[in-house]
Amino acid sequence: MSVYGWVILATITGPLCLSFDKKVHFYTYWKALLPSLLSVGIAFLVWDEYFAQKGIWGFTPEYLAGIYIGKLPIEEICFFLVVPYACVFIHEVLKSYFPKVNLKKFAHFFAFGFTFAGLLFGIIYLENWYTASASILSALLTIGLYFVKKVEWYSSFVFTFMVAIIPFLIVNGILTGSFTDAPVVWYNENHIIGLRIFTIPFEDLFYNYAMLLPLIAIFEYLKKGKRIKS
Repeated sequence: MSVYGWVILATITGPLCLSFDKKVHFYTYWKALLPSLLSVGIAFLVWDEYFAQKGIWGFTPEYLAGIYIGKLPIEEICFFLVVPYACVFIHEVLKSYFPKVNLKKFAHFFAFGFTFAGLLFGIIYLENWYTASASILSALLTIGLYFVKKVEWYSSFVFTFMVAIIPFLIVNGILTGSFTDAPVVWYNENHIIGLRIFTIPFEDLFYNYAMLLPLIAIFEYLKKGKRIKS
């Protein structure tokens, strides 16, 4: 199995096995989860493919199985099913095991901070495609869902995002070359700021936020609809 394949397998094994935990019973949400994964996954794969074609990022063949769809290796396609699954799993685990955690006040400042930072970086580095697209998208999503729609679950999302940063640093660290001679996923230096967290481009924080926020939004909407019907 390829290096990237092992990363995918390690990422999904724990969340999938623990989906049948009696307290979380995550498997009961799969009907709401599947369309959420597909909606966000397809959108981000289109983005991924476009940027790969433009050479904004790419993949080192020696760490891959060699199976591609377009410019994307099969492992990258699996990434957009496995990682979102793991993130929503974390979201539900935190709500089940830490129901008394209240981050509403912190989440308000977090939303302001993330929106401001996203717009600032997006404007300053407008010519950097990855920086601009990831940061501006994350800001616009926050404005739309938190400040306009005023979704009630945003504080839970912030809790999820902060906890998910830990596995995010591990997985993205492996993919960007923290433990390999060359990165599994490389980035065109002309389209990023150059600031990195270990080997991880700073922009990945905005990218992951922009992926996770609409994912949770669709999931919570569909889950709420399921409760109303039942």
